[in-house]
Amino acid sequence: QVPYQPSSPRQVANTLALLRGRAGKTVDLGSGDGRLVLEAYKQGLRPALGYELNPWLLCLAKFRAWRAGYHGKISFLKKDLWKVNLSDCHNVIVFLAPSVKPPLATKLLAELPDDARVVAGRYPFPCWSPSSTLGQGLDQVWAYDIKEVRREVQGKAQQSQ
Repeated sequence: QVPYQPSSPRQVANTLALLRGRAGKTVDLGSGDGRLVLEAYKQGLRPALGYELNPWLLCLAKFRAWRAGYHGKISFLKKDLWKVNLSDCHNVIVFLAPSVKPPLATKLLAELPDDARVVAGRYPFPCWSPSSTLGQGLDQVWAYDIKEVRREVQGKAQQSQ
């Protein structure tokens, strides 16, 4: 379980700035009230969808999509992120607690395509070096290009042998 903390307008702007110019399926793991998915869709990242387990937040996200005129264009699904196959995702947004990051890093490396980009908010992935970062303090976000992360992880594994 991860406590819900809504993203600030600056966190949303920084996240989308690190995804600017990209294409392909965009997912928010633990999408909360849907604000990041809505903004991703507005900025042309499609398809855009969120995975969320909290039924109240799921309902709020769907309402916000409907109110914005995106009903049927954006999906919010009640699914456990550990049971979702991410192999067709090119942009992944993760605003989750630090304790979730190490096992999630393993899942992302195993499933994401080489051209995928992961943007983490609030807390970086502890064992990955970011391709870029934007913002300061609580508004800071980190972007990780999976091909580079894989190269780094493989290099570390070879050094330790």
